[in-house]
Amino acid sequence: MKSFKEIKAHYDFTLEDEKNLASLRALMEDRTDDVMESLHTWVLRIDETARYFSDEAKRQYVFEAHRKWFQMLFAGVYDSKYYNKLLRIGHIHVKVAVDAHYMTRAVNIVRNCCIDILNRNIDDSEERTRLVISTEKILDMNLDIITSSYIEEELKTYLPTYRVRNSLISFSERFAQTMNLVLVLALIGLTLGVVVLFVMDLRNLVTVGIEHGIITALGSLLMLWIMIELVNTEIKHLKGGKFRISVFVGVALVAFIRDTMIMALKHEAIEKLYYLIALIMTLGIVFWLVTKSEERND
Repeated sequence: MKSFKEIKAHYDFTLEDEKNLASLRALMEDRTDDVMESLHTWVLRIDETARYFSDEAKRQYVFEAHRKWFQMLFAGVYDSKYYNKLLRIGHIHVKVAVDAHYMTRAVNIVRNCCIDILNRNIDDSEERTRLVISTEKILDMNLDIITSSYIEEELKTYLPTYRVRNSLISFSERFAQTMNLVLVLALIGLTLGVVVLFVMDLRNLVTVGIEHGIITALGSLLMLWIMIELVNTEIKHLKGGKFRISVFVGVALVAFIRDTMIMALKHEAIEKLYYLIALIMTLGIVFWLVTKSEERND
């Protein structure tokens, strides 16, 4: 099943759509009773669905869930929690054996009610069109996710091989998340280590001389900067951002620059300096090429 990020991209669901839906929150909350009346009148009129609601407590519970779902459409927050809630709706409907056809028809009723509300309350035609389009998008996405979860849940039920595959994917995802956590903790530890190294280099200003101390401290400061970039890159990656190879190339580049500065102060063999300078030039070119490639892909 596709991720929520992919689904929103396919429906061209933008921040502007989120703002449009959030602007309708007060209006739609005021009209919730009207929408629910239309939906529940239809639900109780169909024999197949009406039998499910013969129990009063069950009916009240489900109808209240319908209200929350409708108001959630216009909350203006459409993140992973929202996505997971829609998946749970689909899973629950499969467990209680609700035909996907009824979900499609229910969304159709809600759609018609929303369009009618907008036609009655938004006078400006251009604004009304934008709001209708955003409303259509969120309803289509809801229906897409919920019906997709129907299919996924049914596959789990009837295909043993799919259950094994799904379990393997779930385990792999949890393992990857754990390794990402280990990586973040390791980066934090290494960053603290570089801070200690920087402090030690500052102390060397007194013991080994100003010139040597400043150069080594500057090298440690460069390492600290690149470690901070690594931590920020991993945080962005965990939030769904792209993986940046350029940061890791930058780590190697800074490390060789630091070694070159220290080696120059120690008056090491000139051949070694030439070797390091050549490596720095090569890494600099690679860093530039990788950075340009990442910028084009953004």
